[in-house]
Formats: sequence, structure tokens, C-alpha cells
Amino acid sequence: MTAVLPIPELAIIVPMRNEIGVLPELLDHLARWQACGCEVLIVDGGSTDGSVEAVQAAGLPLIRAAPGRAGQMNAGAKATDAGIMLFLHADTRLPTEADRQIIAALMDGQVWGRFDVRIAGRPRMLRMVATMINLRSRWTGIATGDQAMFVRRGSFAALGGFAQLPLMEDIDLSRRLGALSRPACLRAKVQTSGRRWESRGVWRTILLMWRLRLAYWLGVSPERLAEAYR
Repeated sequence: MTAVLPIPELAIIVPMRNEIGVLPELLDHLARWQACGCEVLIVDGGSTDGSVEAVQAAGLPLIRAAPGRAGQMNAGAKATDAGIMLFLHADTRLPTEADRQIIAALMDGQVWGRFDVRIAGRPRMLRMVATMINLRSRWTGIATGDQAMFVRRGSFAALGGFAQLPLMEDIDLSRRLGALSRPACLRAKVQTSGRRWESRGVWRTILLMWRLRLAYWLGVSPERLAEAYR
């Protein structure tokens, strides 16, 4: 008789494309959560740098999908039966007992949430950037992918998952989830890489992101925003 494995309560879904530089640390991080009973799913969007081979060598579950973070995360969501799904960027790390905090937070009637964020990097300005992100998110009820969004499976499915957008898919989902409940804003911090800010310049990146968000709220298409971001 084949043993029936219990359905995990939490699935961690990681979209990936050409992340060989962060994979050793990421795979070690994910293996620890897998050992705690969480389901881990890495969804590759066409890596060409050896990332796929590294994940396969580590023995972690790998799904292949067409390039595009929204579609990759949706593919991961379809592959799990877990009651709660957490979407984790490849350069973001979860705090200790994140699984317990998520489950506890969603017992109060809320259907989704996110963590506060800490940005790793040399510029001291990154501390202020993280503080502003956390305050803005708490005030507006909007979360970004860097904050490790999590959601109940049923609510995610009812909304059709992430919209197939090349940018702002996290903002779009936050808006739609906000119609169901306010987010659970966990003060525990995920740590995300500051490589985006450091490579482009902190102030330049801040201004770019504010300009893109303003344009998004004014109705500029995500396709045009993605071109500007690149």
C-alpha cells in the first residue's frame, strides 16, 4: 500500500531565472524550510546560467514555466495543494519561525499578508528606504514582492492568481486582495538584497520606482512601465 503523505500547510514558491549567483545560499535556506515541513517549489523561467542544474543537484523540486514572474508564480501555485502559499523572491530570506507567524496571522480572518523588509547592502540609505517601504505598505495596504507576500489558497484561486503583467503584478494582486481583507502586516523582517539599489544608485532607484508607481496609478500600461524599468 502506498503511504498517503499529509498536505503541507505552507508552500514556499520561488520564481527563478538566471540566479546562479545567489543559489548556494538560497538552496540552503530553502532546504531548512523543507526540513521544517514546508513544501518548497522553485519555478524556473528559462535559465541559461546553470541555475536549473544547481537546483536539480540539490534535489529540490523544480518546475519549468514560460519566462515571466507572474506566470511562474501561478505555475507554482497550481502545483501545490497547500492551504497557504508564500511567494519568495530568489534574493530574499525569511525570518526564523516565519511559517508559524504566517499561520497565526491568518487565523484572525485575514486572507493574505506580508512581512516588513530589511534591505542588505553597504549604503546606509537602504535602512531608510526599507523603513519607508514598510510604513507605506502599512498605510496603503499594498505589498511588494520583496516583502514575501503570502495568501490563502482559496482566496488566490478565487481572484485568478497573478495577472499576466510584466511588472507591478504584486501591486495588482495587492489591490484585488485588499477587497477581501486588509493584509496581515508582520513586523518580523525578511531580508532582501540591495543589489538593485546599489547597481543603479539608491536615489536614482527610489525616483524611478516612485515614477513607475505613479504612472501605474495613472493608467500607464505595465508593458510600457516594464520597458522604462529595464
